[in-house]
Amino acid sequence: MLTTQIDRREALGGIAAIFGAALIPPLQRAVAQDADPGMGPQSVIFSDTQRALVDALVERIIPTTDTPGAMQAGVTSYIEMIVDEFYAPDEREGFLRDLQAADDYAGERYGAPFAGLEPDQQDTIVSLAQQQQLDGAEDTFFDTIKQLTVTGYYTSEIGMTVERVYLPVPGRYDGAYPYADGDRLFS
Repeated sequence: MLTTQIDRREALGGIAAIFGAALIPPLQRAVAQDADPGMGPQSVIFSDTQRALVDALVERIIPTTDTPGAMQAGVTSYIEMIVDEFYAPDEREGFLRDLQAADDYAGERYGAPFAGLEPDQQDTIVSLAQQQQLDGAEDTFFDTIKQLTVTGYYTSEIGMTVERVYLPVPGRYDGAYPYADGDRLFS
């Protein structure tokens, strides 16, 4: 029986190369330590409310379409693991404060927590964060949550085998492979 193994460490390093020097420090530390981007934290960092908020945020960044979205890929657990294992205490406090700013804005503007809002209302708040106009959140909040979402998604089993086509060794490199519009990329 032929078995294949997805090397998530290698995938994390490859995705980190895409972001280059702009990679957030916790992810830089994870790559430098050759971390295994497992999908679960060692400690519980997020409250149930924070977990629901992160689920909703990551789903706005990589939504479910004809392929599973970030929430289905378990990205929230990945983010919790990175926050648990690779964030310094002051970075963790800042990240949690930024999450709270998104929930506070949702409550003030729409009278409900972020996770309970309609998608278009959530998109309004995500857009404010992207434009660095979300009161109470650091200017880097959107970039941070986006990097965490993208790395979590594309190092997950769903991201590597459903969103992309997993081509296990002994595949071969073909730098001129003819992709058509709409084709999935190979991992």
